[in-house]
Amino acid sequence: MKVLHVAPINVAGVPYSMMEMQRQFGATSRLVTLHRNVLSFPEDISLNLPLPRNTLARWWRAAKRGDPTTSIPHSTAHEGSSPRVHRPRNPIEAAYFLFDDMRRGPLVEEALTKYKLDDFEIIHYDGGMDFFRDCRIAMKWKKEGKKIVCHYMGSDLRVRGVVPSMDAMSNLNLTNESDHLLLHGNIHYIFIPFDVTPFVMRESENERLRIVHSPTNRSMKGTDLILPVIDEVRKVRDIEFVLIENLPHDEVLRMKSTCDIAIEQVGNLGGTGYGRNSLETLALGIPTITEMTPDYVAWLPENPFVLADPKTLYTTLLDVIDSADLRSERRMLGRRWVEKYHSYESVHSRLMELYRDHHIV
Repeated sequence: MKVLHVAPINVAGVPYSMMEMQRQFGATSRLVTLHRNVLSFPEDISLNLPLPRNTLARWWRAAKRGDPTTSIPHSTAHEGSSPRVHRPRNPIEAAYFLFDDMRRGPLVEEALTKYKLDDFEIIHYDGGMDFFRDCRIAMKWKKEGKKIVCHYMGSDLRVRGVVPSMDAMSNLNLTNESDHLLLHGNIHYIFIPFDVTPFVMRESENERLRIVHSPTNRSMKGTDLILPVIDEVRKVRDIEFVLIENLPHDEVLRMKSTCDIAIEQVGNLGGTGYGRNSLETLALGIPTITEMTPDYVAWLPENPFVLADPKTLYTTLLDVIDSADLRSERRMLGRRWVEKYHSYESVHSRLMELYRDHHIV
């Protein structure tokens, strides 16, 4: 089995973990990213295309995400729901997309030849995005009989939506986000693959408990809602707060490993509960607080998280700080849960089941 992953960026290391997982089970698998991840997650093949990161570009991306104070709604998924469609927002963005596709053309063609990318049988398009916005490579590969898999994560379907031609070609749609099940009528959930073996559980706690929050995007994690609560907690408990931002991933892991309690998010402003960030803290044996939509709480098996929202975060933190027994229970529960549901073995088994059901293999 020869599987090629194509991703705009190695988001939180998830595309790389998918590739690594498949390699572990005998597949020939590669990952091509269009842009390099600035947080030092590992890369396989990166075209290292320019990605505007100036103030205007950041503002435009934030504007497309919408109101950062609006929570993700919850409801019952219904079969046949139509996803949001990705298209340029205005003539200026349309012109930029054309220009960007033109300048990346030679680099893409060089990579296709250099790395023999035409030899792969299954193509995973992370985010449902081809090398080019007109999906010319995906169309070519589809005509050659290759199987197309679209894997949506993060805010892919909330903010951007599907590329219609890619959605029509896809043999299988995957997601790691529970609310994506509400946004696309033909998509299947898989857990994020996560290798727990390098993570050593904490065996002791700091005398002065350290609470960590590590947002990649403050507005999406509810950081501005969390910080005032931390200030109130400090008035009544002797704790240390560790805010980790804009650091290389290995340094983030080192700092997390010294902490006793983690806060993932509140507000449901950009995600429905957790991602790789929480998998790392759970694997380290750190009780992790987060907010989840009611649908996700009802669905997620053996939920290992301590749940809180902006109104209950203060009292929840006091409960966790004051109860060594609660922290001990959550330490063991969290680690076992990651091993059970996110291990390479578990995720690979589910992926192969979906491959067979959709005639990928």
